[in-house]
Amino acid sequence: MGFGKKDIVKNISSKALFSSKESSLVLEAFLSFIKLNKRHKIKISKFGTYYLHKSPARIGRNPKTKEEFKIPASEKLAFKASNKVKSILN
Repeated sequence: MGFGKKDIVKNISSKALFSSKESSLVLEAFLSFIKLNKRHKIKISKFGTYYLHKSPARIGRNPKTKEEFKIPASEKLAFKASNKVKSILN
């Protein structure tokens, strides 16, 4: 089971004693900050780093028809967890 924005907003509002509307604004501000600063690494100490990963162009194949096609290069948002987060998860 995953968490959606509503679940995160509820968690923020209960832990930080914000209203749901304020918690939603906090979450949206954080997400827009990540989206706007995609050319720089965003490091959150004791949590992890968000960075832009460049995926090279490559040849793909339709498994049903075996037809090959070119997949263009793209940029993807990646996250690397800190050692502290990794130790909590493991």
